[in-house]
Amino acid sequence: MVKSLSHESSYSTGIWADESAGIYLGWSALGGSFSDGMPLHNEHGDITLVFSGEEYPEPGTAQKLKERGHAVEIPGPSYLVHLAEEAPNFPAGLNGRFHGVLADKSRGTASLFNDRYGMHRVYYYESKDAFYFAAEAKALLAVRPELRKVDGQALGEFVACGCVLENRTIFQGIHILPPASLWRFENATLRNKGKYFDPAEWERQGTLEPDAYYRQLREVFTANLPRYFDGQQPMAVSLTGGLDTRMIMAWWKAAPESLPCYTFGGPYRDCQDVVIARRIAKLCGQPFQVIQVGDEFLRRFAHYAERAVYLSDGCAAVNRAADLYTNEIAATIAPIRMTGNYGSEILRRLRAFKANMPTPDVFTPEFLTHVEAAKNKYAAALSGHAVSFTAFRQAPWYQYSLLSLEQTQLTVRSPYLDNDVVRTAFRAPNSEIPKNDMFEDNDDCSRLIADGNQALQKIRTDRGLGGNHGWTTPIVRAILEFTFRAEYAYDYGMPQWLARVDHAFKPLHLERQFLGRHKFCHYRIWYRDALAEYVREILLDRHSLARPYVQPKVIETLVRRHLRGDANHTSDIHRLLTLELVHRRFFDPK
Repeated sequence: MVKSLSHESSYSTGIWADESAGIYLGWSALGGSFSDGMPLHNEHGDITLVFSGEEYPEPGTAQKLKERGHAVEIPGPSYLVHLAEEAPNFPAGLNGRFHGVLADKSRGTASLFNDRYGMHRVYYYESKDAFYFAAEAKALLAVRPELRKVDGQALGEFVACGCVLENRTIFQGIHILPPASLWRFENATLRNKGKYFDPAEWERQGTLEPDAYYRQLREVFTANLPRYFDGQQPMAVSLTGGLDTRMIMAWWKAAPESLPCYTFGGPYRDCQDVVIARRIAKLCGQPFQVIQVGDEFLRRFAHYAERAVYLSDGCAAVNRAADLYTNEIAATIAPIRMTGNYGSEILRRLRAFKANMPTPDVFTPEFLTHVEAAKNKYAAALSGHAVSFTAFRQAPWYQYSLLSLEQTQLTVRSPYLDNDVVRTAFRAPNSEIPKNDMFEDNDDCSRLIADGNQALQKIRTDRGLGGNHGWTTPIVRAILEFTFRAEYAYDYGMPQWLARVDHAFKPLHLERQFLGRHKFCHYRIWYRDALAEYVREILLDRHSLARPYVQPKVIETLVRRHLRGDANHTSDIHRLLTLELVHRRFFDPK
């Protein structure tokens, strides 16, 4: 199991067991990371903690424990096992993305727990003779190969929503530990599937008036941000043209030339993320570079696509191959990556995914019943508080797929899943109402940037919002909004009639007029041109066409039309490539 979790030569691994208690643990960690150096023991040796992930405590926590006589090493995670000794509600007071096992030999008990959002995932399988759990499903498959069976319902949800819903997986019998779990074992027997936190606790707080809410948001964000820059390892910031990383830069006053910054770019031109991020880094006096997704990535697409599906246990689609590629390079810049991930989702309640039906007739009618059921489950998941949906469903179900790839290469940090920040977001005026992806110049995020660094607030976003351009402001916004929507239409959203028109004018290379202004990946034309042979080889293979849930004749027509250029089936090809690679890596006989 441990071997299946060690993906890079730089990983640190280990095992610990208490045979008398029936506990057998193994782990892997990025070398030098917060959780490198497990297990942790108390002074008497009767309490052991194996912890994975990161925790961002209140300042002085470790020092206070040391002053009370505990053998705490500063810096490092050793304070956690002593915190567990003293805190009867452990791990309820922890702040971060994590999971772990706490074993108390004197009481004959052990507790399996995870963070309150379920973002540091734990997969588990309950058999008659044992309880198996692991950070990745592939570790369970390594010891229980009979679990290599497809869950048709889960696969339908993946096709409709891009993820599996309700803490299940694509593997029959393998489930995901729900958020804020605290499962207790006695004498190697699972006695209680408890929780240490219920989102209703935050939902019941009540909303604040606009000014009172902003003051509280500013207070918790600025007070807690330094926790995320703490530690011994070097760090870099992945900047974008939006607001979330800019809020971080506005309030973290790093010394000049001390905080490397980078942005992901594409092959055609500097996209708006690159253009704006370069300005932000320069204004803050920090070094900046572009990690480009271009010819090298396309030459090695097969490697990154197949590895993305494998590393994520089938959670990430093949188009996430570019994210694996860029984060692999980012790790050479710094082992810790500060991001603005989850900021817009938590503070603005943005929905990052929805349920969509695939192109008609691609899948069999029997399989489409699972897809239709997924739409209903998604609609049910939307009920309730909007922040609860984004924090406790969208994040662990959908956004985990990207995180699962990123964290194989480096440590990812974001201040937007900080407990205090999320708790405060529940108190926003109209916090139960989801918003769109736009913002007003005087909204809370813009105000927060202006209060931290007015010069940063004057730089417009990638969509042309914010900043101060006088009478040209409406024109700039209109142009950028047009190019944003045009690029989406030209890439993913191009209707079939327009694809035929575009095909007729292919010699003019019209795509170069639209693509690359906002996005760095362009799979419609990549599948058509540079990756055409790969698409043909995978999807038109006789084994691929024999999968029981696809319509082979429709697939053949779909692929040939897209490769010819007179149709746009980008999203279908994403789905079909991903499903096929999932089968080959996890379900086909070895």
